[in-house]
Amino acid sequence: MTVELTSQDIKILELLQSDSNRSSSDVAEQLNMSQSPAWRRINRLEEEGVIEKRVAILNKEALGMELVAFTTINLSQAGRKNMEIFEDAVKQLDEVVECYTMTGAWDYMLKVVVKDIRHYEKFVRGRLLSVPMIGEVHSHISVTEIKNTTELPLRQL
Repeated sequence: MTVELTSQDIKILELLQSDSNRSSSDVAEQLNMSQSPAWRRINRLEEEGVIEKRVAILNKEALGMELVAFTTINLSQAGRKNMEIFEDAVKQLDEVVECYTMTGAWDYMLKVVVKDIRHYEKFVRGRLLSVPMIGEVHSHISVTEIKNTTELPLRQL
């Protein structure tokens, strides 16, 4: 379901993506409009599900979570039921911050954030490998983060 957006809607989304704490009056001021129409537009974008939620983005390094691993998984057996079992189990793992089904050599790719390599090993051995249906696990440890953003590329709209 794609929502029709005006150029004003896109500008509002750009502002809120960069700082979700902006008030409707601040958004209105930035876009040279009055506060009530800005508030109505923001409210409509929330109701239509374009703005899914507003969150605080935490600094993982400040929290001592310095290891990011991209973990690729192949299931031991294919099939819809096995995929559902695996996906339900992965949703319960806090360390997994993203999970995708993949085309090509792997069935899934997980983005895992933990404190350090010892915590990653403990996570893999103690939690991940207890998930049903896992056949193969490959770990790809991030060395340097070049870009990490939650902002979607709205210019293409």
